[in-house]
Amino acid sequence: MPDLRRRRAVAWALLLAGALVLAYWLIWYLGGRSLLASSTRPAYVEFENAFPLADAWLAGCAVLAAEALWRSRRTALLWLLTGGGAGVYLACMDVLYDLEHDIWTSGGGGAIELAINVVTLTASVATLRWGWRRRILLA
Repeated sequence: MPDLRRRRAVAWALLLAGALVLAYWLIWYLGGRSLLASSTRPAYVEFENAFPLADAWLAGCAVLAAEALWRSRRTALLWLLTGGGAGVYLACMDVLYDLEHDIWTSGGGGAIELAINVVTLTASVATLRWGWRRRILLA
C-alpha cells in the first residue's frame, strides 16, 4: 500500500509546475516570445494565444493541490486529479497541433516545444498516478 511520505516533495513539484507555467506566459507576453516561439506564422501565434486561460487553470489546480497536501486536506485528491487531467488534455492538444504542423522540427523553438510536451504529459500522468494510488489515504 502506498504511503504519503513523499507528500511534501510532490507539493514542491506542483508549485514548481505552477511557477513554470507563469514564467512561460510572462516571457511570452513581456517580449521574450522569440525565445519560446517555434514559428512566426499568425496561425501558430493565435494557437498559442489560446492557451493562457487553460494553463492558468492547470497552474491553479497545481497550487491548490500543493496547498492541500501541505495541510493534509481532503481536497488534495480532487486537485491532483483535476490538475493531472487538465495537463494531459492540454498536452494532447499541443502535441496534435505540433505534429500536424511540423513544429518539433522547426529549430530551437521546436525543441523547446517538444520538451514542454514531454514534461507536461509525463508530469500530468505521474500526478494522476500518484494521487490515484493514494486516494484512500488522501480521502
